[in-house]
Amino acid sequence: MSSSDVHHGFGSDNHAGIHPEVMTALAEANTGYQLAYGSDAWTERLDRVVERHFGPQASALPVFNGTGANVVALQAMCERWSSVICAESAHINQDECGASEHVGGLKLVPVPAENGKLTPEAVARRATGFGNVQRSQPAVVSISQVTEVGTVYTPDEIAALASCAHERGMSLHMDGARLANAAVSLDVPLRAITTDVGVDVLSFGGTKNGMMLGEMVVVLNQDAAHGTDYLRKSSMQLASKMRFLSAQFVALLDGDLWQRNARHANAMARLLADRVSEVAGVEIIRPVDANAVFARLPEKAAERLRERFFFHGDPSDEVRWMCAFDTTEADIDAFTAALRTSVD
Repeated sequence: MSSSDVHHGFGSDNHAGIHPEVMTALAEANTGYQLAYGSDAWTERLDRVVERHFGPQASALPVFNGTGANVVALQAMCERWSSVICAESAHINQDECGASEHVGGLKLVPVPAENGKLTPEAVARRATGFGNVQRSQPAVVSISQVTEVGTVYTPDEIAALASCAHERGMSLHMDGARLANAAVSLDVPLRAITTDVGVDVLSFGGTKNGMMLGEMVVVLNQDAAHGTDYLRKSSMQLASKMRFLSAQFVALLDGDLWQRNARHANAMARLLADRVSEVAGVEIIRPVDANAVFARLPEKAAERLRERFFFHGDPSDEVRWMCAFDTTEADIDAFTAALRTSVD
């Protein structure tokens, strides 16, 4: 399928465009001169917005992308001999081309995790070898919120993982590429699943929720991260015209745009799951907690459907359909109709 043939479908929330309010903020930021590298009025305003959401101790470092946010965050939380415990399905393990290991010099310790969620018991089994010079030293537990299979950690689950990590002298990192979707799914403020439950450092996502580009490293516990400013620069994640990253986050977080976008995407995913589950041969195989639908369908049907719609997954196992802030009910109707035809 060529790029010109791609329908408004369900391949990824990265496929969506830029929310008009974010585009307006970019235009407003594109006036006059501002100091570079974060010494601008938009980044100063973003600092206040982040403190309001995550607490007065929180500090934000805008970066270009999610991989960069994770690499900077994990480097700041680790020594060169450290290891990071994560789920096998974690983005840092499967989808970042080994960046944390190649760029950060860290060892990832992937753990099997049902429905993408780590548990304190699974972490405890792998957090071993402390003080053994022949072993990498466990330093961080990293979790994804939302997980890579579309599930959402509850506040209690995160708090239990934080306690497990902290009791062992480790820190808790959260890859929050879809944190907004998790918060609206749980109907809680952002800090209720981060600051208040023991997350030390957060990679906060904006691209999947209506921004053009940009993520943030948000340090919630200043004792858990060191040298973030230097690491951001040495990891090639320091933007000279940072106001254009910060302005987008201000548009997203200073009001309720982050909630509106995420709430709509989640609602569309639930509607999509309801509609496609009525099609014979289609099975929803994961909880629809946020804006992702994981399904199993006849392999030939998946092949036929892919002639019209792009989506990820292995037709012989499971496929993933994502909804975004701009997904419409008409999009779902068209996709469901094509799916029904493919199955027939």
